[in-house]
Formats: sequence, structure tokens, C-alpha cells
Amino acid sequence: MDPKNQPQGAWNSSEKSGMLQPTPPPPAYQESPAGYPTSFPSQPVPQGPYVQGQYPGQPMVAMQPAVFVTAAPLANPEPDYLCYSIFNMLCCCLPLGIAALVFSCSTRNANFSGQQALAEKNSKTARTLNHASVAIGLVIIVAFIILQIVLNTR
Repeated sequence: MDPKNQPQGAWNSSEKSGMLQPTPPPPAYQESPAGYPTSFPSQPVPQGPYVQGQYPGQPMVAMQPAVFVTAAPLANPEPDYLCYSIFNMLCCCLPLGIAALVFSCSTRNANFSGQQALAEKNSKTARTLNHASVAIGLVIIVAFIILQIVLNTR
């Protein structure tokens, strides 16, 4: 195989054997490279502790301190109707029970994060959905019983 006919990045065996040879260590670290001064005497060096000041011609910008707001749980939390929602989801009307469960969990989260208005709204929605679920469940059960009685008497 002719090394001249090989592509640009190809290796030949002589290059591979050269890789096994130890390479000389890098030159020692120089404190100040040749041609460069060890310090810069033309620049003033501040003496003592650094004092932050205003640059000439620049307006001063005042920074406000960071304010951290932490939400505390409500002292009088709204009822979340969680057990009522789980019962309705399993026994009465599954779609409305799932919706009531979502609003119950949202009420619980709003109570924990201190959002009184959101907790009230979600609590009322969960209660309304639970009542509707019970009503639909009772209507379905009564209709099923009437249908069974009618079919058995024929």
C-alpha cells in the first residue's frame, strides 16, 4: 500500500509504531513569560479593602433587597370533601366522582398554600359535583330497580 495514495487522515504502520514511543515532557511552568513584565506599573493598585464606588460619569443604581414571600397554610381551611368524592367515584357516578376528586385535591392544595379564595371556589365546586353524582347515582339505581320489577312481572 503506497502512503501517497492514502486519504488525508489515514494512518500507516510507521506512524502507529511511533505512537508507542515516549514523548518528551512539556516545558516547565514559567513564572513570567519572556517579553512580558512581571507587573503592570502603569495601573494603580487600590490600597486596603476594596470599596465599591461609582464610576465617574455613571449614574448610581440602587438595588432593592430580595423579598421572600412564604405562604402559610390557612388557619381555617375549607372542607375538601375528599372522602365524599372517593365514595361517589367508586359507588355513584364515575365521571362526576373523578371531577369532584380533582377539585377536592385542588382545595387541599389551596388550603395548604394559603389561597383562601381559590380554596372556597374549589370546595364549592367539589361539593356541587358530589351532590350531583349522588343524585345521578340514585336516579340510575331507582331506574334499574323499576326496570327489573317491570321485566319480572311480565
